[in-house]
Amino acid sequence: MMHQSPDILASFGDWETRMERALASVRAGRGVLVVDDEDRENEGDLIYPAHSLTDAQMARLIRHCSGIVCLCLTDERATRLGLPPMVAHNTNTQQTAFTISIEAAEGVTTGVSAADRVTTIKAAVAEGARPEDLRHPGHVFPLRARPGGVLERRGHTEATVDLMSLAGLPPCGVLCELTNDDGTMARLPQVADFARANDLPLLAVADIVRWRERQEGRA
Repeated sequence: MMHQSPDILASFGDWETRMERALASVRAGRGVLVVDDEDRENEGDLIYPAHSLTDAQMARLIRHCSGIVCLCLTDERATRLGLPPMVAHNTNTQQTAFTISIEAAEGVTTGVSAADRVTTIKAAVAEGARPEDLRHPGHVFPLRARPGGVLERRGHTEATVDLMSLAGLPPCGVLCELTNDDGTMARLPQVADFARANDLPLLAVADIVRWRERQEGRA
């Protein structure tokens, strides 16, 4: 399997340093940038913890990313919220597990503003959240993570949920794909430039895989 350029990633430290910085960042309620393998999507996602998400962070996701803001949930929470798959037969190349889209049942207007999307996300991840707390369709797109995390699927969805869990946070996170000013997808060099300009940690899905394998005695 091909992996991301070691020279660019190494400028952010070795894999352990990158992981430690990423975990510290999400614990502090800040963002991280995660790139996947070059032979996969070859994209970088800006990721924030869902429970501490701010309007300013959501505005950054909308401004600098694709605009398709996704809420990564465990399989258990997605089921508890009554979120069925978006389609009955998933033919997506990467098997990205979109559920039906959501909107908060209360506290939003059109649902599309940064503040409204944060309200929707907070409604979905609140302790004791129920299906009736949400409406459908909406402007936030939940993603259902595989139970085995990055060890089962090396995707941004699983990377997000695993990062939050490893940081000791509730396993819910928000992501959006970083884009260039011309609307094209940002690749590793552009993702690295954005990380430096905004003082954000950068790591690879492969780093999370290695961390978990070592932690769980699989290395």
